[in-house]
Amino acid sequence: MSRSRIVIVGAGFAGYKAARTLSRTLRGEAEIVLVNPNDYFLYLPLLPEVSAGVLEPRRVTVSLPGTLRGVRLVLGEVDGVDLGERKITYVDPEGEAGELSYDRLVLTVGSVNKLLPIPGVAEHAHGFRGMPEALYLRDHITRQIEMAASSEDPAESDARCTFVVVGAGYTGTEVAAHGKLFTDALAKQHRRAGNGLRGDRLPRWMLLDIAPRVLPELDERLSRTAHRVLAKRGVEVRTGMSVKEATQDGVLLDDGEFIDTQSLIWCVGVRPDPLVQETGLRSEKGRLCVDEYLRVPGHPEVYSCGDAAAVPDLTHPGQYTPMTGQHAVRQGKTLARNVAASYGYGQAQPYKHSDLGFTVDLGGLQAAANPLHVPLSGPLANAVMRAYHLAALPGNRVRVAADWLLDALLPRQGVQLGLVRSWSVPLESSSPELAHSPAGAVSSQRSDDSDRDH
Repeated sequence: MSRSRIVIVGAGFAGYKAARTLSRTLRGEAEIVLVNPNDYFLYLPLLPEVSAGVLEPRRVTVSLPGTLRGVRLVLGEVDGVDLGERKITYVDPEGEAGELSYDRLVLTVGSVNKLLPIPGVAEHAHGFRGMPEALYLRDHITRQIEMAASSEDPAESDARCTFVVVGAGYTGTEVAAHGKLFTDALAKQHRRAGNGLRGDRLPRWMLLDIAPRVLPELDERLSRTAHRVLAKRGVEVRTGMSVKEATQDGVLLDDGEFIDTQSLIWCVGVRPDPLVQETGLRSEKGRLCVDEYLRVPGHPEVYSCGDAAAVPDLTHPGQYTPMTGQHAVRQGKTLARNVAASYGYGQAQPYKHSDLGFTVDLGGLQAAANPLHVPLSGPLANAVMRAYHLAALPGNRVRVAADWLLDALLPRQGVQLGLVRSWSVPLESSSPELAHSPAGAVSSQRSDDSDRDH
């Protein structure tokens, strides 16, 4: 008799933790198959440091085959779920179709960039949800500073040195904080080389959000700390403000001001992966409905958690758990134990967790944190933040710590590799973890990475 097969779709925080816990619990008693477009787990919280040249890309990517013993990896993007036949279909990296049958299905497909119906945004903005987007942004930032330094047109130089980040949540705040330090360092390097920016000006960064304050989801003390650090660094924080329209030459704000820029970075939040809606199962605002045991009602063989699932928050009855990595990791562990319980290993338990606090990386030695809800700021918060990330990383800890040390001692490396082009990271992508082929790119989009870059 063949072994029972457990298929896990997605290797984000929830899927990775579920696969790891299941492999250690079942110890070969069931076949565990992980379907994911890439062969790595991406540690998203440190992605802003990749875009700012602090960390090398492989530092925040943890090998799936190297860390998940007893788990079979299938490279592919799932495009269909047949609940009746108990099988999934997928497309592998070379475009070949495949399918897998399952006895238990775990849907941990995560989330993608949230879109808003604002003219021009889909065409001219780029998100920040996957490694291709981070690599693109690092090259793009470097290129804009280099081209601004060599431009003889003051207006063009100013536009290339202006960076607009929309969304002052975790991601947007960290991208703006790190980005400002990165561009300032690049500008100083050009100045020392005798090719400085016009008037020796420093690059301009703007952080916009329709909310009344930065980090609106956190305690006001953390919000004030972040705002103070950003303002002191020179980031223009504009709350109660958003983009009305995006064009090739810049962005129109909803107060009527037009900002000349070649850089619109979209960090307004995330939405569940579209695969959830395609299953036809009941959902809540795009998130798959599950019970407190992380099972899909009516389909006891299907489980889900993380950003893709609307998990009841037992600490706040009537609400769902927030879409955070902290919840995703713990849900993945609980889900794995409940799947194992369905095979007779232990007892199923409901998911219940109260958050332990949050950390926000503000670049350099600055951070805001509230471990166990004790508000901290400055170098102490930074130490807590880095200790937390090193503990949470499932691998590469020594390499990450080494990169942090090198960044503190050596100048930032500002070079563009040109590996990720603008058209390969469209904002509307349902798979931001992949760089897309040029097949869908319009020829008129020209060599935007060698001239104007959106």
